Amino acid sequence: MCCCISDLRDKEVINVNDGRKFGCVCDVEIDTCTGKVTALIVPGESKGFLFSRCEDIRIPWEKVIRIGNDTILINVQCRIQSEQ
Repeated sequence: MCCCISDLRDKEVINVNDGRKFGCVCDVEIDTCTGKVTALIVPGESKGFLFSRCEDIRIPWEKVIRIGNDTILINVQCRIQSEQ
C-alpha cells in the first residue's frame, strides 16, 4: 500500500497497548539526507483554554506498527514526550 503524506493527515493515531487516541497526524518529520520518514507529529492535548494546547507530540517511525485505511497503529509502552 502506498500513500501520500497528505493522506496521513486523515488517519487517527492509536496506541495498541492502552487504546489511547493521539489524534490525527498534523506533520511528518523526514531525514533530508536519507529521504526517510523519521517521525509522525500529532497535536498536543488541549490545556482547556481557547486556542491553547501543549507542544506537539513526536512519534518515532519505529513505533508505527501498521497504517490502515483510517488509522495508524503505534506501539508505545510509556507516555510519549512532547516536542521541545
